[in-house]
Formats: sequence, structure tokens, C-alpha cells
Amino acid sequence: MWISIVGLLLGILLGLLLPVNIPVVYSKYMSVAVLAALDSVFGGIRASMEDSFDNVIFLSGFFSNTLLAAFLAYIGDQLGVELYLAAVLVFGSRLFQNLALIRRYLLRRRRESAVK
Repeated sequence: MWISIVGLLLGILLGLLLPVNIPVVYSKYMSVAVLAALDSVFGGIRASMEDSFDNVIFLSGFFSNTLLAAFLAYIGDQLGVELYLAAVLVFGSRLFQNLALIRRYLLRRRRESAVK
């Protein structure tokens, strides 16, 4: 579990320190792709806490969710419809749900260790 958290923090730190300029045209695609990737990361952390983490499921979900979200944004742009909002809604709600489950797990574990 700590490896994934350290990797996430290292990725955020590198992203903040390295100047990567993304053209405004691609901002929708990147924002949705990052949201989908974060959803997969938090889902992986949750699965790790529940002792059900599987590398193959994590990696396939990470890449397929990210590519699907970016593809939805692209198709929406081609059709003149804001389809990326659907991906933002779905991945955003899943992200908050995973974060809530992680928080509950950590609080439950803290209470159990305080009782012992």
C-alpha cells in the first residue's frame, strides 16, 4: 500500500516541478484522463487495503479507463456535445466513493488499534 501512495506523491511532485505545457485544445482530454487515472489509483489503494489488489486488474483498468475517458471527450468534441462531462461525473463520483471507503477503513483501523 505504501508503494502506491509514495508513487502517487512522487508523480504529483514531478508534475508540479517539471514544466509540461499542454495546449489548451487538449485540456479537456487531459483533465478527463487524469481524473480517470486518479480514480484507478484510489481504487487500487482501496483494493490493497481490502487485500484484493490484483496488478492485472489495476493496470488494465488504469489504461482502459484513461483511454475511454479521453476517447469520450474526443467523440464529444467531434459531435459538438460535451460528452466529457459524463466522464467527469462518473469518475468524480467514483473517486469520492473510493476516498470515503479508504477514510472509513483507516478510521476503523485506528479505532481498533486504540482499543487494543
